[in-house]
Amino acid sequence: MKRQGVSCERKLAWIQSGKAGAANGFLMEVCVDSVESAVNAERGGAGRIELCSGLLEGGTTPSMGVLQVVKQSVQIPVFVMIRPRGGDFLYSDREIEVMKTDIRLAKLYGADGLVFGALTEDGHIDKELCMSLVAICRPLPVTFHRGKGLLADMQPRKGSFPPSLQQPNVQSPCPSTSRNISSVLFISAFDMVHDPVAALETLLTLGFERVLTSGCDSSALEGLPLIKRLIDQAKGRIVVMPGGGITDRNLQRILEGSGATEFHCSARSSRDSGMKFRNSSVAMGASLANSEYSLKVTDVAKVRTLNAIAKNILV
Repeated sequence: MKRQGVSCERKLAWIQSGKAGAANGFLMEVCVDSVESAVNAERGGAGRIELCSGLLEGGTTPSMGVLQVVKQSVQIPVFVMIRPRGGDFLYSDREIEVMKTDIRLAKLYGADGLVFGALTEDGHIDKELCMSLVAICRPLPVTFHRGKGLLADMQPRKGSFPPSLQQPNVQSPCPSTSRNISSVLFISAFDMVHDPVAALETLLTLGFERVLTSGCDSSALEGLPLIKRLIDQAKGRIVVMPGGGITDRNLQRILEGSGATEFHCSARSSRDSGMKFRNSSVAMGASLANSEYSLKVTDVAKVRTLNAIAKNILV
């Protein structure tokens, strides 16, 4: 399912560098849930896309149809979220089988990297599961997920951290990418861990290249002290990528205050539906869902603004 027009050599250069799209010395990753948003993210200057579904639940695995069309529509790398459902990051045996299958399919349909997270019941990184998933992801890059949705009850409670913190086998479309490639992103399941400092070291031993985090708080701005601490701790061994509530009003403070060179955002705006007939008495999904007649899409202008701010600070 290889996209036309992008050579194996170009993809290899993207992945080996670990800075896909970061020609200017920084990388902006935009989280999207549709082809339209993916195209808008690239037009605005994003260096990488995180593709998912179910953003109201913090992101779930997208359909392979969406992935295939996104890959046909953009040139920048596309990292695919692997998360079988919303809620916590403690997975059953059947859910694990779903994750493994989705990883294989995502590789088949052209994913440039994978994004996931998994925890034990006591809030530690599930090392055994992560190790097995990372092995299936190879040779693609992997990121550990930050794992929070938009619901208030999914946000970590202040003061809940340890005292130390207070204060089927599918071949890659490009065979040449099988050497020295390891960029798995741990999504912010990380923001739900018992001890973030210890968790970061665990992720290093498991071979993750990135971790997405809001600093174990409700937003990257509020979690800024911990984000800086984690970046200092990482010393370049793993990319600590701030994400969560990043806007043009706080990006400068987050980048300058943390020392981060990569960041994650959604940069979305609402646009009106094209529907002329509207039945206001019926709603699809839960009461917290968006109206069917108001669509959330990545805003090209917002992406450009964030890109300009980062360039001014980091270049």
